[in-house]
Amino acid sequence: MRSIIRIGSRESRLAVRQAEIVKQAVERNTPGAEAKIVTMKTKGDKILDQSLELIGGKGLFVKELEKALLEGSIDICVHSLKDMPMEVPEDLPIVAYGEREDPRDVLIYKPGHTSVREGGVIGTSSRRRSLQLKSLYPSCMFRGIRGNVQTRLRRLEEEEFDGIVLAAAGLRRLHLESAIGRVFGVEEVVPAAGQGILAVQGRKGGDYSWLASFECEKSRAEAAAEREFTAALGGGCTSPIAAHAQMAGTELKLTGLYYAGDDTYWTQTKTGEARKARQIGLELAEEMRRR
Repeated sequence: MRSIIRIGSRESRLAVRQAEIVKQAVERNTPGAEAKIVTMKTKGDKILDQSLELIGGKGLFVKELEKALLEGSIDICVHSLKDMPMEVPEDLPIVAYGEREDPRDVLIYKPGHTSVREGGVIGTSSRRRSLQLKSLYPSCMFRGIRGNVQTRLRRLEEEEFDGIVLAAAGLRRLHLESAIGRVFGVEEVVPAAGQGILAVQGRKGGDYSWLASFECEKSRAEAAAEREFTAALGGGCTSPIAAHAQMAGTELKLTGLYYAGDDTYWTQTKTGEARKARQIGLELAEEMRRR
């Protein structure tokens, strides 16, 4: 393996922190290796005044990194798996999945408050989140909010938001968990496919055995079931379709959320052998489609 490994990352504090997790794992477990983080701004980071659905989806967060990977200016790149399109280029496969952080969504209240007022405004640009939260906060309005974690926390304080919804994983990685006001169980708000998992993307045919210490087979199986379910239903990063798998021993339980349009959705679970994770995802999707 090369002695200097160039790790591609977006520029945000969270993205760099996630790249640092991979960097530390590589250097800790690979004698003689030195990892360097190479940051870049993606189109998704630059366009903040439009919803992702209008500008091309969350795939905009990975295109520049994939281009750098193809050109050879970086050796691997690190993504939040939930931000990756369901279709990954064949020549740029996911070569490792990290141990999953807390997969749940959380609500952060406006500073000085301990709840969201009746008829309040909750900030989220996720259709998946707003769809499910309408039943928990029926009197509230949901307004789009984009930007990195720090930007959203600042906007919560300065603008007319009573709360904002974020992923617990990002807050915990940034050591900002003290800001969390309410944690939603995965049964209350089904997470996005891959939420809480870091994915390392590399080049086809490369030797990535040096990532063995970072690789988590549990995360790989859970991700396979979740992404297969979402892909089978035509879902993407901006779709309200959701999926969350939990692997225990050799068994895997998958919960899927099927969106039928007009704010109508339902959830269903399926359990099977973890080694058949993709099959579980596909079968659950077909069962829910036929319902």
